[in-house]
Amino acid sequence: MSERSEQLPILQQRRIEAQVIKPIYDEMVSRFGVEAAQAVLGSAIEKAAIAQGKSFAEAADGHLGIEGFAAIQKHWTAGGALEIEEVGRSAETLDFNVTRCRYSEMYRAMGLGDIGHLLSCNRDGTFCQGFDPRITLERTQTIMGGASHCDFRYKIDTDAGKPEPGAS
Repeated sequence: MSERSEQLPILQQRRIEAQVIKPIYDEMVSRFGVEAAQAVLGSAIEKAAIAQGKSFAEAADGHLGIEGFAAIQKHWTAGGALEIEEVGRSAETLDFNVTRCRYSEMYRAMGLGDIGHLLSCNRDGTFCQGFDPRITLERTQTIMGGASHCDFRYKIDTDAGKPEPGAS
């Protein structure tokens, strides 16, 4: 079994992370205010997402691009964590809507709805920077932000050179 397949489902990882982050975030808010606390948290989570993307790229053995990216989506949907409706897919695009997000439900139940976007949603685009920086995300709405669904529109710049796994 690979190291990746032995890991906890990402929804469970995020719950554990949130339980650790919540008291730290609360302390940052009391000392520095909401705006500064969210800026620090957002920056730290983005850096963690890029590092996680690099880790997934290294485990993909060169299987990057949209096809490689689509192949790893199972880690985020495991156990019904996300309900997805595919909108379109090609060699250059991966378009889908998330119609149910248990990450959002979990953060709200934990009293973290005000920072759920920092803990999960903001990872989505920055993860790509580590996995395959040719991939970009355009999203105009999220369930965490109050919308009926999240609209994920990933595309790849096929003119850019293929990155080396683990390259910065």
